[in-house]
Amino acid sequence: MEKEPPEPTVTQVGNREPVDPGFILADAPRSLPEDYWSVVVRQFRRNRVAMAGLSIVLLLFFVAIAADFIASDKPLVMSYQGRIYSPVLRDYAVWVGLVQWQQEFQNISYKELVAGKFGEDDWVLFPPIRYSPNNVDLLSAIQPPSSQHLLGTDDIGRDVASRLVHGSRVSLSVGFVAVSIYVVIGILIGALAGYYGGVVDIVASRLIEIMLTIPTFFLIITVVAFLPQSIFNIMVVIGITNWPTVARLTRGEFLRAKSLEYVVAAQALGASDARTMFRHLLPNTMAPVFVAATFGIASAILIESTLSFLGFGVPPSTASWGSILSSARQLLPSGWWLTAFPGAAIFVTVTSYNLVGEGLRDAADPRLKR
Repeated sequence: MEKEPPEPTVTQVGNREPVDPGFILADAPRSLPEDYWSVVVRQFRRNRVAMAGLSIVLLLFFVAIAADFIASDKPLVMSYQGRIYSPVLRDYAVWVGLVQWQQEFQNISYKELVAGKFGEDDWVLFPPIRYSPNNVDLLSAIQPPSSQHLLGTDDIGRDVASRLVHGSRVSLSVGFVAVSIYVVIGILIGALAGYYGGVVDIVASRLIEIMLTIPTFFLIITVVAFLPQSIFNIMVVIGITNWPTVARLTRGEFLRAKSLEYVVAAQALGASDARTMFRHLLPNTMAPVFVAATFGIASAILIESTLSFLGFGVPPSTASWGSILSSARQLLPSGWWLTAFPGAAIFVTVTSYNLVGEGLRDAADPRLKR
């Protein structure tokens, strides 16, 4: 005689009606699996050191974007004869081509206001640092940090704090533009070599090996020495001489991933080589490239500072951290602030980017996930 299946047990929860546990399991919400980049972001956020580095990087971005609102000899907002003006905002608007303001007092500086052009009912609000990065005042040359000049002045009386704030634009722009150039070149060459293989891979690999045998920094100095001093030239030279690392990473990732099922399926469905490479393969092989790019930004900032220190960088009229260090060579030890503050800025910036790169590398490495 066959036994009847046992009745499902029920569970009493408090004073509520008994609940069938099978019903609970059947209708319980199930968490969806996380995608790869969600896991990377979650792992990265757990790394406190990397998050601290990212916070400093974001702060530097804010300083670079709002440099004129932090350090300038023009007022932020002013009232003159019953009308409101914003000279700093006017400069930004003209720079982006949104508006052309031609009213009087839009370009007035701190010195002109001190000269007595304001009336009794007029008022003015200046940035925290009331000096332009290129304001020359020989009477205030080589002044140590004080209430008037927070970080002192250089050998021709320019305010060091203002030059540091505006120099962040040069360093960050060189880092990002140069890295963007060589990431694009490296991805293109590495993708072609890894996807097609054969003769294309041999030619690309030999080209990468030739570039790796040349000392990059000395090659940059050689090229820059024959070009006029320009921040654009520095960006381009750094960009076209540092792509081999990205190309090697991209090539290796393409060699690993091109035989996976989703690539074979895309090819079987008739996807073109370009679509397979850049629509399916590239998004799944970008993690090592992002890590290398983060370290590359720190390296580019250091290269630009070194070139400016040696006199091959940006023009002397352009504020940069390396040019401030260069002006301190003949003034040590009396002008210690010209070395300490820009050196600290370079150290903090490069270290922050390296911390972000290490955190991103740890988060993107599947072997380090728990």
